[in-house]
This record gives sequence, structure tokens and C-alpha cells, in this order.
Amino acid sequence: MEEEELSEEEHLRQEEEEEEEEEALSEQEEEEQVREALVPCPLTEEMLKEGLSLLCKTSNGLAHAYVKFEAKYKDLTDISLLECFIHLRYVDLSENKLQDLSPLSSLTHLLWLKVDGNLLTSARMQELPYLQIISFAHNHIKDMEGITHPCLANLSLKGDTDHLSLLFLIWHVFCLSHQVMVRETLFQQTWSLNLNT
Repeated sequence: MEEEELSEEEHLRQEEEEEEEEEALSEQEEEEQVREALVPCPLTEEMLKEGLSLLCKTSNGLAHAYVKFEAKYKDLTDISLLECFIHLRYVDLSENKLQDLSPLSSLTHLLWLKVDGNLLTSARMQELPYLQIISFAHNHIKDMEGITHPCLANLSLKGDTDHLSLLFLIWHVFCLSHQVMVRETLFQQTWSLNLNT
């Protein structure tokens, strides 16, 4: 009798595992289809003019430059035009269709970056010396490599991150010795790590 109950339990566990695997595969296939179906939508000069604001002195104090850029809900897939705006300090590119943040590597004065609701699977970026706050909420982040910004104080991964990302995050917290907040909807609580140097 006990053997029958055990085999039933094992059978149910196997079925649950198979269902979870099928769901994960279908989610991956769906993500790939979305990526393949993307219509290219690069950042234009017109969008750039609309999104630039906050005129401030440059770091050397000899000139003025726009330091804030916002382009939300534009379906952007390419932000290469931002590479030239090296004095930007605040960038909000939320709710677009971005898959790559490499054009932001030249923004060495960047302090604050918000890229919520995009199609990002990696947090990989070149090290930015002054970047303090990053929000990757509601993306598909699976790879935390590249989060090596020396002044990073707040990192948000609210939304659909997985356990592997959380482990990478904890590793980077120990490496960076900073305060990092992760809001995991899966656990329905806020994880906060604060490491004093």
C-alpha cells in the first residue's frame, strides 16, 4: 500500500516537472517569436529633440549640455543615436522594445538609468564610473554579468527575474559591497541587502 502511494506521488511529481518544463519551453519560444517579429524602430532626431531636457553645466564647468533624456512608450529597438550625448546623467527608456544597451557605454557621466518593460535578457553593460541607480524592472533578465559599476547603490529587478538571476545578484552584491534592493514578485516580498564597506 505504501509503495503504491509512493509511486503515485512520484508519478505526480514527474507530471508536474514535465508541465513546468513545457511551460518554460513555450515561454522561450514565445519570447523568440516576439523578437523575430520586431519591426525596427530606431531613435530619430525628432524623438531625441522631444526627449532631451535639463540644461546644466558640463563637468568641467566650461559649457552647457542637456543631461536628461526620456523616451518612454516609443517602441524603440535601437538607441544608437544616444552615443554622442556623453553628458547625459539621467536616462529613462522604459516601455520600449530594447534588447541591447551597448550604445549607453559612452555615457560616462550617467548617474541614473531606467529601462523598465523592455526585452532585455542581460544586464551586461560596460562599467560606468558614476552610475548609482539602475532599474531593469519587468524585463527578462537572466544574466547579471556586467553589473560592475563602482558607485552602484540601487538595482531594481522587480518583475520576472528567475532564481538564477537572484543568485548572480547576491554574488555581485558581495563583490560590489553596496546596497541593492530586489523586489521579487515570485516571493511577494522585498529583499534588501546592505553591506557596509
